[in-house]
Amino acid sequence: MVLKVNEETATVLLRHPTRRENEPPKSFTFDYTFGFESKQLDIYNKVARPVVEQIFGGYNGTIFAYGQTGTGKTFTMDGVRAAPELRGIIPNSFAHIFGYIAKADSKTTFLVHISYLEVYNEEKIRDLLVRNKKKKLEIKERPDCGVYVRDLSSVMVQSPNEMERLMNLGSRNRCTAATNMNEHSSRSHAIFSITVECSELVGEEKQILRQGKLHLVDLAGSERQSKTGAEGQRLYESNKINLSLATLGNVISALADGKSTHVPYRNSKLTRLLQDSLGGNSKTVMIANIGPTDYNYDESMSTLRYANRAKLIKNAARVNEDPKDALIRQFQKEIEELRAQLNNGCFRLNYIACTEMDASEVSCKMLNGDAGLKRKSGTKLSKEQILEIESIINADRRKLEEQKDMEIEQRDEIKKRLGEKEEELACARRAQAEVRLRMKELERRLIVGGQNLLEKAEAQARLLERSAEELRAQEERTQDLRKKLKEKKDERFSIEEKYNSLQEEATGKRRNLQKLTALYIQAKAELEDLRSANAREMDDLLENIRQLNQELQLQTLIINHFIPKNFQSIIERNVQWNDAVGEWQLRCIAYAGNNMNRSKEKKADSAEDNNFLNIYLNYNATDGEKKTLSRRKKKRDTTNCISRNSSLLTY
Repeated sequence: MVLKVNEETATVLLRHPTRRENEPPKSFTFDYTFGFESKQLDIYNKVARPVVEQIFGGYNGTIFAYGQTGTGKTFTMDGVRAAPELRGIIPNSFAHIFGYIAKADSKTTFLVHISYLEVYNEEKIRDLLVRNKKKKLEIKERPDCGVYVRDLSSVMVQSPNEMERLMNLGSRNRCTAATNMNEHSSRSHAIFSITVECSELVGEEKQILRQGKLHLVDLAGSERQSKTGAEGQRLYESNKINLSLATLGNVISALADGKSTHVPYRNSKLTRLLQDSLGGNSKTVMIANIGPTDYNYDESMSTLRYANRAKLIKNAARVNEDPKDALIRQFQKEIEELRAQLNNGCFRLNYIACTEMDASEVSCKMLNGDAGLKRKSGTKLSKEQILEIESIINADRRKLEEQKDMEIEQRDEIKKRLGEKEEELACARRAQAEVRLRMKELERRLIVGGQNLLEKAEAQARLLERSAEELRAQEERTQDLRKKLKEKKDERFSIEEKYNSLQEEATGKRRNLQKLTALYIQAKAELEDLRSANAREMDDLLENIRQLNQELQLQTLIINHFIPKNFQSIIERNVQWNDAVGEWQLRCIAYAGNNMNRSKEKKADSAEDNNFLNIYLNYNATDGEKKTLSRRKKKRDTTNCISRNSSLLTY
């Protein structure tokens, strides 16, 4: 084993497996380190809990796991859901979020909705919460909300059980495959996003609205073909994974440098989506997963270097107050309108119809601004009008019962009027019932603070709380020990610096020389490691270049065989790169090829239809054949152009 983790000093020591014993190991220091016996709950409480709690204050948060394939990234983020002690960061955050809501004040209202996507082969962004896996989504950007994914579904949830059910659905839709290093290797990068909107009533009228977003990212692992044994499609996926992770490393290096004028966010869909998380408006935690065996020394060293650079990145997180796209404001406004209609007895059906639709489907469509949701309108009756209609109905019924000798026409007229009034009354009552149903549906979507919605997740929440208390006590003891250790070191250092004789001075110089020699050996080994790391990175880039050259040669062969040379130059002059879609697009394509053929066919069809605009069809009484009759009189004999047994009608 080449790895040693010290959780008290938060350091990682990595020793080269083939170098001599006296060579010092590489040392890396981080905010927290976790060894082989660390628990999932400890990792969550130390690393993830502070970030999750910040989203209730209106901050954005991101937690992502980075490392070589097979080092436990998915286990860290997902874990084993059947065992409460082995659950990862994502399922633990569910119980944490709704536990916080249960403890909140009753004057605070919450709205929680989630989304789940994957980035596959650097080409496709797929929604994991829908059935249509083939649909490719596009990355867009707006000044008011930043980078977002167009048409990505977002589902409102009211409990951790709902969130877990949706997460299981998305995980089943995710791309995984077996390699030599991992039986269930992730072949895509997955981002599970939780948006929490919080409306807090301060005083009697003032309302504070905050919105926090939590992105939980499970990255695919970096791979070497010689170790994974990937072939065919798996090899192609591996190259794309390494390419996106290399871009992520370049972004981290550019941000850590501080002098770079350009950060290559747009070179990869993954870094584009994580743009706010890396140097932007977010509180971000990076978890570096490494393996302890000497077989993975190079990959472990590369991961530690990435993490060491990432800790130098400075984010500028800010509170998201009064966001324009907050759904909770829209819901509260609609609830007030519906309540006013019920109080005033005036039922206007101008709300979104959702009684015949699944609640999650409504949530998705509302969040994405789907125009397919039709609005009802037109019915507006007050309480007085309803009472008046009821009195008219009762009067007509009494009239029918009392005057049995009434004329038939008069009786039918009263019955008809009675039916119309009853239908009008039924419509009004249906409107009232639908208004109440809609208001209850919206109120159910909004979660009021203080309500216990944990249900089966209560045990998990209690487990998290107990573990957090134990960690706080342990942290206090650790801080005391660190303080005492620092005092001892300072005291020892001051004693060593006091020389009472030349012999002691010589001993001190010798000790300093030994330290400098060790530092020199360490720097020399560091240089060798950097050279080998650069060589490996160069090999990976060359392998990607070879793969891209093969694809380019194949595409060139297809183009040369199917597109004439003179048209190739025309196409090259008229193509442009669409950064939002990630594809080359041909200018004026709407006016070429099949698009124009379809328009010509439509024109031809319309021209044929125009020939029959002034023609009537007459049917012979004897045989029922359809006859063509012209409006205009022809100079030539009409019998030459009209079939036998037909007659000509003009107007």
